[in-house]
Amino acid sequence: MSTVSQDIAKFVADVTYKDLPPDAIAEAKRFLYDSLGCAFGGFLTQDVKIARDVFLGMAGVEEATVIGSGRRCPAPNAAFLNSMMIRALDYNDIYWKQDPSHPSDLIPAALALGERRRASGKDVILAIVLGYEFEMRLCEIADPGIRERKWHHATLTQFASAIVAAKILGLTPNQIVNALGISGAHNHTIGAVTAGKLTMMKNAADPFAVQSGVIAALLAEKGFEGPEHIFDGKEGLVDAFGGKWNLDILTENLGKTFRIKQCSMKAYPVEALAHSTLSATIKIATDLDLWPEEIQKIEVETISRAVDILADPAKYKPSTRETADHSLPFCIASAILDKNLTPASFAEDRLKSERLLKLIDKITIASNPEFDKLFPEMQPSKVVISTMDGRTATHREDYPKGDPWSPMTQEELDTKFKSLASPVVTQELQAQIRREVFEIDKLTNIADLMALCVSDITPKKKVSTTARSIR
Repeated sequence: MSTVSQDIAKFVADVTYKDLPPDAIAEAKRFLYDSLGCAFGGFLTQDVKIARDVFLGMAGVEEATVIGSGRRCPAPNAAFLNSMMIRALDYNDIYWKQDPSHPSDLIPAALALGERRRASGKDVILAIVLGYEFEMRLCEIADPGIRERKWHHATLTQFASAIVAAKILGLTPNQIVNALGISGAHNHTIGAVTAGKLTMMKNAADPFAVQSGVIAALLAEKGFEGPEHIFDGKEGLVDAFGGKWNLDILTENLGKTFRIKQCSMKAYPVEALAHSTLSATIKIATDLDLWPEEIQKIEVETISRAVDILADPAKYKPSTRETADHSLPFCIASAILDKNLTPASFAEDRLKSERLLKLIDKITIASNPEFDKLFPEMQPSKVVISTMDGRTATHREDYPKGDPWSPMTQEELDTKFKSLASPVVTQELQAQIRREVFEIDKLTNIADLMALCVSDITPKKKVSTTARSIR
């Protein structure tokens, strides 16, 4: 009998661009566009600056472009840096079933190795669709999910990244099996990455898994071998983790449908399970024109996973930006102040604002068992805001903006891209990038797109924010 890796490898090696339905291609373009915007948004963050200094300080072959800087470096390093930029603001896509993931973290593997081998736009789109396909399938195979077992979803990305890289390199089925085995043998990531007080590792865990998949595919291309039973063999993934698994999900109906159409975009730069609550909060605050001083209390009911991840004690007094965008109390308070939530809502002075801290103390967040029964098909959240003058307003959201049931329009996506890219690239260059992305199937060399993804604005010493004054 064939192994799971062998079945995956055969499909990956055989599938072609012509096998992709038009709607999957269209979604891949939208996610690529969204991801490049997120990368521009992350370009100026401190964690990305540190990583860029380290990786660009290493000697190496100039194979692939680092977004924003325009510097070129070895493909594995470019994949890491570009993936970290996409993740830096927690504004990129989300898929959450038994486990969560951000499939767009994988896109830099396709771009970096695509540049290395002068791949076409169609080659890159195909690799992106495959990355989404397997990352999303991996989110469905464990019950309970590995996140519930205290592991981070980069543990899943280590497999999907090897698939993306292998497809771009045109590896044989046997080489793909080896790439899966190489990457999957050493990248299991513990949940401490996103537990309690968060650090810069929150944005780096998946990029490290992406980089490893690129390296694994390059090794496999040269004949390096990895375990062929990485999923289903002795001390493979299932045996090592224990519990209930359904590995058939990784291979059933491959090519008949494509999961990329089921992935969500983010309307806010925060952890995904906060979005329904924030949409409800912003609606109430906007409709009533509420300000923090007018509020007596805020009561939230949501799913238990959101409470566990976003409302533990550390989240009521966030001291880092990474903790703040995973803090439901902070996000609620900041959303009421701004009547929205943008990267500027996490300006450094917000974390010390007495005004917001007082409002946070008025927020209670509880799990609703009935809501848990509806997850993950729905992400219900109910917000009740009571004011000092005796008014009460309630709103419930079941689908966050960006969900396939409530998709972002192209106009909304353009607005998001512009807001993220404007500090880094001019409007003229933004328009060029947009045109190239949505006509990427005409590109004979992906390097033509990457050459555009370079800042043409001299960065200011201090980037101003558009958040409302909190003093």
